Amino acid sequence: MSATKLSESEKRERLHELVSKFSTAMLVTRTREGGMRGRPLAIAGKRNDGGLYFSTAIESPKVDELEADAHVAVTMQDGRRFVSLSGVARLLQDRTLIEELWAEDWKVWFPKGKDDPSLAILVVEPREAAYWDTSGTTGLRYVFEMAKAYATGTRPPSDDDARHTAQVKL
Repeated sequence: MSATKLSESEKRERLHELVSKFSTAMLVTRTREGGMRGRPLAIAGKRNDGGLYFSTAIESPKVDELEADAHVAVTMQDGRRFVSLSGVARLLQDRTLIEELWAEDWKVWFPKGKDDPSLAILVVEPREAAYWDTSGTTGLRYVFEMAKAYATGTRPPSDDDARHTAQVKL
C-alpha cells in the first residue's frame, strides 16, 4: 500500500471532514481525585477552527471538574472512523450563542427552554487531534493488507497514509 502524504492544512481539512460526520462525542475530563471521566454528549455545534460546542447545566459535575482542570479529550467513533481531540474547555453563558445553537430536544434537560438559567454552552478548543479512517475503498485496501499480514504471519506495513491516520496540530 503506497502512502499518501498530506500537508498540515490538508490534514486539518480531512479532520474537519471526519468531524462533520459525527453528532455525538465522548467528553473526557479529569475528576478532582485525579481520575478520568467520560460521558456522551450531543454536539451542539462545530466551528470552522475545529472548536466544538456542547450544551450543559452549570451545576453539572463536569463543570466542577473543568474549574479544577480545563484540559479535556473528546473522542468520536462511528463504524470504521475514529477521531480524538485534545484541548481546553470553557463555559459560556452567552444567551445569543445559546439562542443560535438551541435544539428543541434540549428541553428534556432544560424545561424552561432557551432562557433556562442553568443552561450554558461548553466550548472545546482543540489543540491537537488524531484520526483513523478505514472506511471506503482506501479502507478496503487497508483491511486487505491486514488480512494478508495475518495469513502470512507478518506485520502489516506501517499505516502512514494520511488519508487514513494522522496527528494534527490545531
